[in-house]
Amino acid sequence: MRKVLIDTNIYSSAMRGESWVVNALRQIDIIGISAISIGELYSGFKGGNREAENKVELGLFLDSPRVRVHPIDGDTAEFYASILNNLKKEGTPIPTNDIWIAAVAFQHGYSLMTAARHFSYIPGIILAKYAAP
Repeated sequence: MRKVLIDTNIYSSAMRGESWVVNALRQIDIIGISAISIGELYSGFKGGNREAENKVELGLFLDSPRVRVHPIDGDTAEFYASILNNLKKEGTPIPTNDIWIAAVAFQHGYSLMTAARHFSYIPGIILAKYAAP
């Protein structure tokens, strides 16, 4: 069973119709998304001129039986703290929201599908391998 947590940039790419992302998502049995990514998306929607339409589109995506939304809880915070401390020790900081997204991936046993290369600084993260054109 393919179980992948998608980063915010993957959702955005899919909604723009990027075929490699759309095709990859079709192959996944369970698509996870974190509350952090949803917050990032809402922020982007507010900055654009299609906020209502984008929220409806996101709602339809989230209602799919293959999609699981993951909130942040105490266990997520433990994973976050470990990741942050490891990154500090190695001197490889990444954006805070991305640390939370990685924490959700660890907590729920997902590989992570992202276009952001800095996730590779996180020891033990499993990055989903899907080829862009």
